[in-house]
Order: sequence, then C-alpha cells, then structure tokens
Amino acid sequence: MTDTHQGHLQPELVRRIGGAAAVIMAGVVLVSPIRGMPPDAQRLAALTVMMVILWVTQALPIPVTSLLPLALYPLLGIRAISDVSRSYLDPSVFLFMGGFMIAIGIEKWDLHRRMALKIVGAIGFGPRRVVFGFMAATAFLSMWISNTASTMLMLPIGLALVSAIASELGLSHESAPQAGATPGLSRLSRSLLLGIAYGASIGGLSTPIGTPTNIAFLRFWNENTLFAGAPETATAEWMSVFLPLSVAMLVVTGFLLTWKMPPLAGAQQLGRRFFRDRLEDLGPPSRQEVSVFCIFLATAALWILRKPLSLGETTLVPGWGPVLTTWLTDSLGVSEHVAGGAAHDAVVAMSMAILMFCLPAGRDATGQPRRLMDWETVESRMPWGMLLLIGGGFAVAEAFDSTGLSQWVGTGFQESFRDARLLWLIVGICLLSTFLTEMTTNVVLVNTLLPILAAAAISLRLDPRLLLIPATVSASCAFMLPIATPPNVIVFSTGRLSMRDMMRVGLILNLVGVVLVTTATFTLLVPGFEISLDAPPDWLPPANALPDSGQLFEQ
Repeated sequence: MTDTHQGHLQPELVRRIGGAAAVIMAGVVLVSPIRGMPPDAQRLAALTVMMVILWVTQALPIPVTSLLPLALYPLLGIRAISDVSRSYLDPSVFLFMGGFMIAIGIEKWDLHRRMALKIVGAIGFGPRRVVFGFMAATAFLSMWISNTASTMLMLPIGLALVSAIASELGLSHESAPQAGATPGLSRLSRSLLLGIAYGASIGGLSTPIGTPTNIAFLRFWNENTLFAGAPETATAEWMSVFLPLSVAMLVVTGFLLTWKMPPLAGAQQLGRRFFRDRLEDLGPPSRQEVSVFCIFLATAALWILRKPLSLGETTLVPGWGPVLTTWLTDSLGVSEHVAGGAAHDAVVAMSMAILMFCLPAGRDATGQPRRLMDWETVESRMPWGMLLLIGGGFAVAEAFDSTGLSQWVGTGFQESFRDARLLWLIVGICLLSTFLTEMTTNVVLVNTLLPILAAAAISLRLDPRLLLIPATVSASCAFMLPIATPPNVIVFSTGRLSMRDMMRVGLILNLVGVVLVTTATFTLLVPGFEISLDAPPDWLPPANALPDSGQLFEQ
C-alpha cells in the first residue's frame, strides 16, 4: 500500500470514528440523570456535544454540521424553526459577507499585491516581524472598532502578503499556503492568519468600547441599583489595568505563533530593497485600483468613526452614528429602535459592497462596460459555507440562552465554588467564561453570568468586581474553535487553516489567558481599582437584601 493511499485512509478513519463518537456521546448526555437541568436544555447539551465532535473530526463537512440546528432543534423541541432560522440572518453574517466582497474586490484588481509590497517595504521582511506587526496593527484597530471589522480590514492585506511572497518564490497562489509547498511559507501563512484573529480579540479587551462584553459589564455595573454608591469605571482607569494585560497576551501569543518557525527556503534575497523594487515594477496604480482603495479607506473610516473616540472624559473625535440616529428620529420621525440599527457595521459593509457593483471600471477586451465588482466573481470566491458556520454558531448560542442551559451551568458553578479560596474561585470563573464562550456568544454568556456572579459576590461579602471583571475579560479570550469568535471564523473561512491548527494553538492560549487574567486581577485590577481584599466595601448591600439573580440585571 502506498503512502498516498494511507494518507487518504487516515482522515476517512478519523471521520468514521468521529461520526460514531458523536452519536454515542450525544446519547450518553441525553439519557444521563442530570440534576436540575431542564429537559430541553439537556437535549440541547446532547446535540451540542454531537456538533462539537462532528466539527472537530469533520465527520460531516463543517457547513453541513452547522445546518443541524435547522433540522434538529425543531424536531427535539429546543427552538421553533422561525427562531432558529433568524440566527442564520444575524447582522454579523451580513457584516462578514459585505467585508468579504470588499476583500474580493481588492484581490480582483490586484490592489492586494501593491498593499502587501508597501507593507513589507515599510517594516522589512522577516516572518516573526511580519506576524508581530500584523497582530499589533489588528489589536490597535480592535481597541476602537469591532473585532469583526478590524479582522476584515487586515485579512485581505495578510493574504496579499502571503501571495506576494509565494509569487516571488515561484509558488502558485493556490499551493503557497498549503502544507508541503514549503514548510516555512505554510507556517507563516497559518501564523499570520491566527495572529490577525487573536490580535483582534486581545486588542478589544483593553478598552471599555473595544468589545460588546466590556460594554455589557459597564451597563450592568453603572445602572444596577444594588451597586448605588459604587465607583464608576472610567475609560482611563480600565485601560491602565487592561492595556498591560493586552500587551502581555499579544507578546505571549506572538512568541507561541512564531516558536521554532522554519526559515523560508530561497527567501534570502527577499529583503526590504527587493520588495521596493517589485513595487516600482508595478508602475502607477490603475484607475480600478484607486477606486477600490477609496472604497477600502471609506469603509475603514466609517467603521472607526461610527462611535465617538474618547479618552477619559475627553471626546477626541465625535462619531457619525449618534448624529445619524438623532437625524432619523428628529427629522424623519423614525422610531429609536429602527434608527439605532442604521449606524451598524453591517450596514456600512453592505453599503460599500453594493457601491462596488455601481461604480464603473472602464471596458473589457470586447469593449463592454465593466463595474468594479460583478456577481459572477462574488459567487465563485465567496466562502458560502462559512456563512452557515457563523449562523450555526449563533443558533447554538441563542439556544443556550433560551433553554436556560447557560443559567444552569452558571448556577452549578456558583454552588461548586461557594467555599473555595478567592484565587481558585477566580481561576474557575476564568475557565468557565473562556471555555463556555467557545460554544456561546460572549455577550449572551456575560449577560447570563453577571447576575449570578454578582449574587455570589454579595453572599460571600466580596467586592463584585473581583468576579465580574475577570468573567467579562475572559469572554474575549476564546481562541480554540472557529465558532468561538467572529475573527476566528473569518480567518478559518479562507480555507488555509484546519480545525486542528486552530485547536492546537487555541487550547494553549485559552489556558494562558486564564493564567494572565487571574494574575492581572491581583496585580493590576486590585490596586488599580482600589479594591480591598480584607473587608467588603461600604456600599455593598447586605446579603438579606439580595433579590433573585434573574432580577439583578436591569435593562
């Protein structure tokens, strides 16, 4: 038997074992007596176990597994089909679609090559330097705009860089990132893509507006009447604690992604001057390149400037989103709910993508007029299966909330760790938040955990921030599965990463995140927020004044 034939058999054997294991493990969860878990939540837990195993082993194609909620949730009485189907039409799906259309336009007109050569000419060529540079740039963007938008901005540039290097090494665009083409370039491609995704998640945790989970905590903390008299959390105070944590996580992640990175064979001649010469060979930008670049810049500017950029109490740049919302409500009489959705990253992405279909791009070889984008190009290059993966992830997350499975997990955690030492309590909270986020939307998870942990802190006579903030920050530190965060699924959709690539690095980073967040809690959070570990704060309500945990979170 040849080695090639064995290579085909092994993945097939893994898929067969994975399919059988998925069914068996789901059956075990389904029939096991689990105290206090609602019946529909138990059915959801069984199906979730099955989907995770199918995703990891790829016993079914990943998009097909992502469709299982549409079929099995209604059949198992978990959620109605009308509710499940809405998950696949979430605004984040269209943000992904619009952003990818813009990326496809950049590639169609070869703008990606020019952008990549300019970046290498500026920072110099070196695999480690490139990975760290892209991580830092993505993290900085994610401090101010959504992690999805920052990933969509950096991904086409990263892909262009890999393609440009492959071209100079004489490799085809398709084979360049694949294992076996050249180990150094394959490793660089994987590390660069993972670095963009992880940088987006890590950067967002360092500012209050960097991720929706941080905003959810601030709303919970500042608006809850139980914490009347508690100090509010300011932007400068948050950044003084979590910017160092973010930097530490970026450094650790970068070293992990570039550890023992092999050199690029034949790349000794690829110095800074070499890429500058290639840029000069391209000549001046074409009209189409300029048009697509303007679309790219406009999209980036609209994303970055959608919300006001503030530092402490000072507003550096006013956002256009509140202005648009006010104009719609005051001038056109639009309801606040509808007007609030007008200033959304998905609206920006789809508007700019549609604009590409409208703008002229000269004439083709036959003299027919062209547009910057055509549907045939989108249809052939769009990773449609990944849109289903995003929708499937949202379907799972929303079912966790609607069936009470998230509540059951959180309550069980509270009971298990009630008598634990503070250190292990925080470690447990970080572990729970990190790994539960792998299967649920982090905002849903945080909104579920905050009332439960607040009740636990009041009962234990602890400053609630000791439990609430680590749980919030850890919800941004899920790196293992594609469905864990939008940046993960975006880079996974390129087809240049395997599930094993992401899980192998992501598992280590999940655990590193738990250690770093726990360490930062005691070394940065406690002194930075002036939290006492010896006595409860004066404003903490008595335990007998504690309402039901479901009433703690006031909308």
